[in-house]
Amino acid sequence: MRTVARLVLGAFLIFAGVAHLSFARTEFYAQVPGWLPVNADFVVIASGLVEITLGLSLLVLTRWRTTVGWIVAVFFVLVFPGNIAQFASHADAFGLNSDLARGVRLLFQPMLVIWALWCTGAWAAYRGRNG
Repeated sequence: MRTVARLVLGAFLIFAGVAHLSFARTEFYAQVPGWLPVNADFVVIASGLVEITLGLSLLVLTRWRTTVGWIVAVFFVLVFPGNIAQFASHADAFGLNSDLARGVRLLFQPMLVIWALWCTGAWAAYRGRNG
């Protein structure tokens, strides 16, 4: 079950990364916080490349899966301010055209962190070392 969840998460990240670089590129601008002192296009492209790299890592770096799990979890934490920025600015993107929809989406970000840690065995490995 964990292997399937890891592969699905990897495929999801690859898909999202490709979306950053192509068909949904402008939609992702809604998630770039205005206070970030970096060009929004650079942020969207860079985060897309990171997502593709992380997705591929989840698929092929099985020997390093716990480390990759922690890195993916940290990535999900690092992009969370973008989701908050989209909510705070009331920016419509990805069909999220209400504060309620954007707020519900915020609730799913912690689930992605948990998914990354669970499906890679990262959390279990951590607990095993410190339990």
